[in-house]
Amino acid sequence: MFKRILIPTDGSAVANKAVKAGIRFAREVGAKVVGYYAIERIQSYDYGGGMIVDGRVIAELDRQSKATAEKTLAAMAKLVKIGRVRFESLCDTPGSAYGGIIAAARRKKCDVIFMASHGRSGFAKLVLGSVTQKVLAHSKIPVLVYR
Repeated sequence: MFKRILIPTDGSAVANKAVKAGIRFAREVGAKVVGYYAIERIQSYDYGGGMIVDGRVIAELDRQSKATAEKTLAAMAKLVKIGRVRFESLCDTPGSAYGGIIAAARRKKCDVIFMASHGRSGFAKLVLGSVTQKVLAHSKIPVLVYR
């Protein structure tokens, strides 16, 4: 059925529940897990009056984001090792989280994307958008949404 399952995470509690469920699913179907973390780009904005965030601040934020991504994927690696599931990870800085998820699935030749939904509704969904909804709308491979 499925041989390679992409499990994207942002390290949140909701995503961690989906990671655990995705690993159980992978073990049951005998699939390999590909863990994915999209690092958000830090932009240098002009805040008016010539105030721009210093490049050193942006470099430090980038370093912290990369460290968080590595820590999150390392935690996932421990879970898959306990579950005796084959694993590889991927971390990058895509233009958008949903685009990165879809590109990672394509690059790693995954059969399915197994991801969480934060369950936002109403105004929060309108303002914040939904990465899961965008993946569902644009992915050419199946997407399993864990709630």
